[in-house]
Amino acid sequence: MPNKSLEIKQILYAFFFPAIFVLVLWLVWMVEKGFDMNWYRFGIIPRTVEGLRGILFSPFIHSDANHLYSNSVPILVLCWCLFYFYKDSGYLVFPFLWILSGIFTWLMGRESFHIGASGLIYSLSLFLFFSGILRKYIPLMAVSLIVVFLYGSTVWSMFPVTEIVDPAISWEAHLAGAFSGIICAFVFRHWGPKAPEPEEEEEPEEEDEPEEEEEMSEDENG
Repeated sequence: MPNKSLEIKQILYAFFFPAIFVLVLWLVWMVEKGFDMNWYRFGIIPRTVEGLRGILFSPFIHSDANHLYSNSVPILVLCWCLFYFYKDSGYLVFPFLWILSGIFTWLMGRESFHIGASGLIYSLSLFLFFSGILRKYIPLMAVSLIVVFLYGSTVWSMFPVTEIVDPAISWEAHLAGAFSGIICAFVFRHWGPKAPEPEEEEEPEEEDEPEEEEEMSEDENG
């Protein structure tokens, strides 16, 4: 019973940060729309000094409710996976994913405002996928498969063809997030949970025959 109670606490604890983060995203959007403000300028503007601030602020800015909703659910799911399965290293990995995906977007993005948390989502997805594979740990590999099942189809949004389908989608942010997730999976592969080492089987000790019996048999023959 105590173990079950501890497990529930860990599940709720892992959900706490993602829930707060998504709540902040919605509060920011409601304030922006409620006061008829335009915070696009706080997005990432590639290769400009002004656009550097977007590395920190762009995940908080969304164009409309649909854009925000489509990012909210993946953030909840993927962040929960990160903080539950990587509870010892998740809070260190998360800021690296955030900053690194923003830097790559700033370096490789087209001349436009890049906003939204989708880059962070892709970085989380690729981190969880490759991290589970690299660690060769069955529970984490299962998480990798779940990520593929839920978000595998989104891989096509990382390529320039996306710009033809919908110019408003920042495929550069998606690709930047993917690079960030893969890099962090390699960098942090020795941090956090690891596959248990196989137990070595002890070889049975050979029992030596008592010397007394050998001596007695020699005496009898003599």
